[in-house]
Amino acid sequence: MRPSWTTGASIETVLELWASSLRDVKRRLRPLFAQARTAASAGAFINGLLSEERRKTGWMRAEAAGDPGPWRQQELLGRDRWDADELRDLVRDYVVEHLGDEGAVLVIDETGFLKQGKASCGVARQYTGSAGKITNCQIGVFAAYVSRHGHAFMDRALYLPKSWMDDPRRLKAAHAPGDVGFSTKPQLAAKMIARAIAARVPFAWVAGDSVYGVGDIERDLRQAGKGYVLGVAANHWFGSWSRKRLIGGSAEEIARTLKPTDWRRLSAGDGSKGPGLHDWAYLELADLDAGEFNEERSGLWTRGLLIRRHIVDGELAYFTTWYPLERASSSWSPSKDIAGRSKTALRLPRTSSASITMKRDPGMAGIVTCRLSC
Repeated sequence: MRPSWTTGASIETVLELWASSLRDVKRRLRPLFAQARTAASAGAFINGLLSEERRKTGWMRAEAAGDPGPWRQQELLGRDRWDADELRDLVRDYVVEHLGDEGAVLVIDETGFLKQGKASCGVARQYTGSAGKITNCQIGVFAAYVSRHGHAFMDRALYLPKSWMDDPRRLKAAHAPGDVGFSTKPQLAAKMIARAIAARVPFAWVAGDSVYGVGDIERDLRQAGKGYVLGVAANHWFGSWSRKRLIGGSAEEIARTLKPTDWRRLSAGDGSKGPGLHDWAYLELADLDAGEFNEERSGLWTRGLLIRRHIVDGELAYFTTWYPLERASSSWSPSKDIAGRSKTALRLPRTSSASITMKRDPGMAGIVTCRLSC
């Protein structure tokens, strides 16, 4: 988790704040475990994840904890009986407590974990952006919470390819829950969004790439009264109505009709190399009554098409958008604000420091543990 309360503090103060916060985290974890030694192993596991080693293997974590071998931590992750979903909910509540904000963004993204063998649950030859190609890996879908106070991971799900679902023996050998079923990545994301809404997590927007920009997620967010900026493919069709400027066609076709005056160069935030400048074009398509999607809601919402152009190579990216019309004011720029939502995921650190494992106890699906500094 990366909060903003460390800004401007001395090194000594920051270190003491981190140490105090780490002690508080371990205290909150204690009720998850029936035995004190298991809770101690969990604390040592966290310490290992926070260490400076780039590769945090079981042996390296054991050495950092002063153990003769990795067996205690292997027992923690593989044999001890504790509820991984209860840990997920604890992490979510902790994140909301420290970073909660009504204007926050829930960012959905996936990452791959490269593997050499075939035994890890869900491993298969599949595309991952971590490697930029099809390779042997696991895929995890993640939800990160981003607010003006900081950002942190909040939820996770392990993607199981159909080849795994068609092989019960392989599922059993990997200790997958007996009731697990096939879910697409968008379906996993939709479940995470639904969990956040059910837990009354405060957020106003959802951002995601083109994997999540079609289908049920749009419908669910409209019904829930949440704005979104979701990537779509170049061939995704858009049309306008009740507008002076009639628009119809694929996102790529619409982009070719834009005039130079339709583009604005904006920064959606500073990155490691300075301002994240891109050219942006935003087209409002229609104002729709929220009651069409949920009879308990009212007010007009605007559907739009956002296009991002790389200022060097001209590469285009397309996003479908949805925001409440009441948000608009004379001082509010929808193109700049919505562009900021679409760039939120790009400003987040990648999830390469996370790990996914399947626990042996039935009902304990996957757990994700990530460095608190991520």
